[in-house]
Amino acid sequence: MKNGCVPVGNTDMYYACFGKGERKLVVLPGLSDGLATVKGKAPVLSLPYRKFLRDYTVYMFSRKNEMPEGYAMEDMADDQVLVMRSLGIERACLMGVSQGGMIAQCIAVRHPDTVSKLILAVTAPNANVTVQAAVKGWMEMAKNGDHATLMADTAEKMYSEKYLRKNRKYLSLLARFTKPSGYERFMKNACAILNFDGRESLSKITCPTLIIAGSDDRTVGNEAALELNRGIAGSRLYVYEGLGHGAFEEAKDFYDRVVSFCDTGP
Repeated sequence: MKNGCVPVGNTDMYYACFGKGERKLVVLPGLSDGLATVKGKAPVLSLPYRKFLRDYTVYMFSRKNEMPEGYAMEDMADDQVLVMRSLGIERACLMGVSQGGMIAQCIAVRHPDTVSKLILAVTAPNANVTVQAAVKGWMEMAKNGDHATLMADTAEKMYSEKYLRKNRKYLSLLARFTKPSGYERFMKNACAILNFDGRESLSKITCPTLIIAGSDDRTVGNEAALELNRGIAGSRLYVYEGLGHGAFEEAKDFYDRVVSFCDTGP
């Protein structure tokens, strides 16, 4: 396992790396990266992938540490590819979760030779009405420094009611220990989401693509995955019934499904 940092432009980018396999899987996390990066977290982040670390080397990247005003999803994609290449990752399976899925779409469009297979998890091709409402609400909470409410609302929009009944007290306790020193990074990531619209570029994605969604996603809405599926020719869609935006945490077979897709077919 490795916790690393790579120069990019006038700043740098944190990443976590685990596994020793020849195959490479690159993972881009969601908006939560605006609150806490992957720095130093390789042992924890590796746990969902532990069955696959013999065959795969997994890289999970944060956004770069210093982001300029107006830093767009396309800029994030270009910087991500620069960092991948600096680490010798010329081509990999690419999984983007939520906002990470928006960046992954841009990478597949702008740098198609970098992506062998694409997994888009609980994400959207644009900032639709549901996305706008959720993100603008979180930005207002962050502006007011109301971290407890921000984390509580995120959880309510992310997890199933069954999961929340079991874990609300734990999630509330966790929120007390996750407050960042400031919200500038979160705001810049959030603004990039609000300004993203990749719908007209979906037809340019030609690599094998798996779209994973929950049937009750209160963060990106239920139409988002269908729109991705319609726009990306030949893409596969799998929907977890009864789950929402947190399907990647709640579904026990989520990572098995991802690696099975990476393992099979062209």
